[in-house]
Amino acid sequence: MKFLSFGRYAVGLSLVSLSAFFLSSVYGRPQPAAQGYHLIKTISLPPAPGGGEYYDYLTLDDASRRVYVSHGTEVVVLNADDYSVVGKVEGLTRAHGVAIVKEFGKGFITDGDSRPGAEVQQVVIFDLKTFKVTGKVPTEQADTDAIIYEPVTKHIFTFNGDSHNTTVIDPVKETVITNIDLVGEVEFPAVDGKGMVYDNNPGKNEVVAIDARTNKVTARWPTAPEGHPVSMAMDRKNRRLFSAGRGPQFVVMMDADTGKVLQSYPISGGVDANDFEPATGMLFVATREGMLHIYHEDSPDKLSEVETVKTQYGAKTLQVDPKTHNVFLSTSDFNPPGAPTEKQPHPLPTAKPGNFRVLVYGR
Repeated sequence: MKFLSFGRYAVGLSLVSLSAFFLSSVYGRPQPAAQGYHLIKTISLPPAPGGGEYYDYLTLDDASRRVYVSHGTEVVVLNADDYSVVGKVEGLTRAHGVAIVKEFGKGFITDGDSRPGAEVQQVVIFDLKTFKVTGKVPTEQADTDAIIYEPVTKHIFTFNGDSHNTTVIDPVKETVITNIDLVGEVEFPAVDGKGMVYDNNPGKNEVVAIDARTNKVTARWPTAPEGHPVSMAMDRKNRRLFSAGRGPQFVVMMDADTGKVLQSYPISGGVDANDFEPATGMLFVATREGMLHIYHEDSPDKLSEVETVKTQYGAKTLQVDPKTHNVFLSTSDFNPPGAPTEKQPHPLPTAKPGNFRVLVYGR
């Protein structure tokens, strides 16, 4: 796909250039460089202790130049510049998301596993300098999964899939404050930095708005044409939410104050993560099918397709580095899907142990 289509005549080129200059000047954001994201590095990582293979979210801390990679019973910490392993947070059951709270010198990991014989639902706390585990907060909420830090209340929010709620945690006292019933299902959240938390509700095909100061749900907004919304990112300056879903498979741009869907684009299957880069206005969407969809926010009400990059199957979570503009994804090799069952009528391929890797895409 092309972002801009140039005419063959000089006058056409001049008009397009003038238009791009005008948009850049008025909107205060440069137009994107030429497309061309491609694989620049593969970082192979050994199996996590305990065997098996599982991976989930990635988290990038730009200030410390660290990339936190969830991988089974550990979180691997990479140097964002030279891709070396600088440490690990170990002793987990099944790592999901990571929230970094630099003002307290702590990191928080959702460690949730509902498999028989391994029922653990907790948040594991670690020291940002040593990566040593310093505490644990039991949530006792099934499928403790996504996690985010809300800076106004200075609270941690976990999103618990099977419990259909969010657990609010005091990161200083390291205790649970409350659980908020979200009535439906929960997935990945976003915060606006002003006291609001937003979460996808795939069970109701809606986005839920939560006031973190009162711990109350204040709004519910439908995501159509997107269905089963899963991943989310936010342009905080222009108050735009970017939610992506698995069926129907769309990414939508929403007004964070009214919930109005402003624009939508179809995407490939199995989306699990979005990330928005404020400096460039670029939105990145990763899917299990091995596609990286890239868009540009031309204005607060207009999103344009830039390109779709073929990555690798299973590379469904991502983080963008605001310094280099590189995109980090993770995946593995996979076994064929198993036979359908009543509980799992459409089984997915399972990851092969010992093939886990982080992929770095850049221009």
